[in-house]
Amino acid sequence: MPFSDGTADFRSDTVTRPTREMLEAMASAPVGDDVYSDDPTVNLLEEESAAVTGKEAGMYVPTGTMGNQLSIMAQTHPGEEVLAHEGSHVRSIEAGAPQALSGVGFRTVSGDGGRIEPEDVERAMDLSGFFPRIGLMVWENTHNLSGGRVIPIDVMEKTSEVARAHGLSIHVDGARIFNAVAASGVPADRYGAVADTIQFCFSKGLGAPVGSIVCGPAELIRELRYLRKRLGGGMRQAGVIAAAARVALAGRDRLIEDHALARHLGDAIADRYPGSLDGSQVETNMVRLDFAALGIDWPEMKERLDGAGIKVNPPIGGAWRIVTHRDVDASDVERLLGVLP
Repeated sequence: MPFSDGTADFRSDTVTRPTREMLEAMASAPVGDDVYSDDPTVNLLEEESAAVTGKEAGMYVPTGTMGNQLSIMAQTHPGEEVLAHEGSHVRSIEAGAPQALSGVGFRTVSGDGGRIEPEDVERAMDLSGFFPRIGLMVWENTHNLSGGRVIPIDVMEKTSEVARAHGLSIHVDGARIFNAVAASGVPADRYGAVADTIQFCFSKGLGAPVGSIVCGPAELIRELRYLRKRLGGGMRQAGVIAAAARVALAGRDRLIEDHALARHLGDAIADRYPGSLDGSQVETNMVRLDFAALGIDWPEMKERLDGAGIKVNPPIGGAWRIVTHRDVDASDVERLLGVLP
């Protein structure tokens, strides 16, 4: 549904508002001091998240970026490199945090839709001598910069097996892992099994107002908890926000509705503007298209959008990303289609 001012906001799935059920859970949540592990609502959220991802333990953090960075920090040493896709969020959209906080660089690959193949790992590990050591491999599923594409689980399993044979630790940036689950039918614990740690966000498609979580082996999570304090991520009565995250996690099956809406939008754009996008690549809640195919410049498009009460981020590198979520519906999509030239 539109926001209170009538806006239809397609910028990201981070813009959702808490539901009435979330607000009621927040108002009645039992709380304690989470730095002492005394918050019962946070503890339940961590237990539930660990169980869903097939891990021993979980740790609630304010943001997905913090969850990713703590995972890198705990599983690398300064001077090492992280093997990741060239368009990965940890490399491209976290303000240089791995370099600044952990002193690591990146060895990148350029596979389709965020894929890292077994041979990519073999080639990277062939470089020795004075090349930087690789300590960690990072997956991102779904893959943001490719338009919410899902990396097939068989690819992840085969590649992770090779990475483990080379002694690498493995992290999954699963900010939108439940979008991957909804699109593929693969359970979250199978995605979790390919890695030592997995992070996912409550504040994206799941729709909670705040928070992410890292899940992994209990001993490693204890180390991450220590590092979380170092970065200022130790929260106190965090059960107030964890309560909304619990509601969001329980309602994760509704993500298929966002996917259906994105497919409808993608099909309509592909129909009207041939060559603008490959409809088969609209796999989750993102539509990523070639903006030039619309035959309009951004200032004029922005004026049309503003006039219709629609928010969409500007194109980046010629690619325009439109994101569906709980707070937009079919009428909003029709409104967006109506302002396209």
